[in-house]
Amino acid sequence: MARSKPTAPAPVAPPSGLRAAEAADIAMLVEELDAMLSRLRLGAIREQLDGLLEEAAKRQLNLREALAWLCAAEVASKEQRRLSMAMTIARFPFVRTLEGFEFEAQPSIDPGKIRDLATCRWVANGDNVVLLGPPGVGKTHLEVALGREAVARGYTVQFTTAMELLGSLVKGQQQGTLEVRLAQYSKPKLLIVDELGYLPLEPQAGHLFFQLISRRYEQGSVLISSNRPVEEWDEVFGDQVVAAAILDRLMHHSHVVTIRGDSYRLREKRRSGLFRPQAGGSCSSGIGGVPPSTPAKQAS
Repeated sequence: MARSKPTAPAPVAPPSGLRAAEAADIAMLVEELDAMLSRLRLGAIREQLDGLLEEAAKRQLNLREALAWLCAAEVASKEQRRLSMAMTIARFPFVRTLEGFEFEAQPSIDPGKIRDLATCRWVANGDNVVLLGPPGVGKTHLEVALGREAVARGYTVQFTTAMELLGSLVKGQQQGTLEVRLAQYSKPKLLIVDELGYLPLEPQAGHLFFQLISRRYEQGSVLISSNRPVEEWDEVFGDQVVAAAILDRLMHHSHVVTIRGDSYRLREKRRSGLFRPQAGGSCSSGIGGVPPSTPAKQAS
């Protein structure tokens, strides 16, 4: 008589009390999820959880993919907050971008060189950039645009005018807080100094600026603009020796961009008819259409 094969025992269902306990634990975890997300500082996931989970379900993501989806949302939110805070700390006077710069209006500028500067390798290396040119040709626009590129790449940036910077250092010297102010301007990876040479400086300003440049030398980058060629910086600082010492450190590892062209502001005035070039030339007119004075003829 053939033996019948033994049948496998039927799975034993867990006691109903155990299932209820597990369900209660899961419910408690769901209730505590908000607190855990807050404790882990996952603010974006916490605020957008329902929407993110709904989107993950629509995309039919598995658990690993859904977790990656949630983490990506958190990283994007944190990066946006970092950018916003860094832009505020940088104290840019306005928003300017390289996309908004009219390179065709300033043919003396090599767009390729500016795009290379936008990679911020010079900031990583602690190099400097010097923008030279007359007023209104876009130096400040480029400073802000390059500064924003540096912020986007994770570098700390501070924007200031030359008068504000040097005025602060002079005041610090008078009040006994010079060391604090030098440390403040030495801290950012990139310091942008706008409009050097536009207005006369305090007599001791050159010596204080030299101290700052010496501190930042090969440690942090400086992006500086001036309407005066470097050959005239001894007049700017009122001391040939100090100017030479500043330039020695500033220009050692530097990229110089010289802009030659018309002022954007005067170009707009010409378009509106407020600024009319004189017959026989387009760039020799004075402001408001008044021609500049001409030297008297020498006697033959």
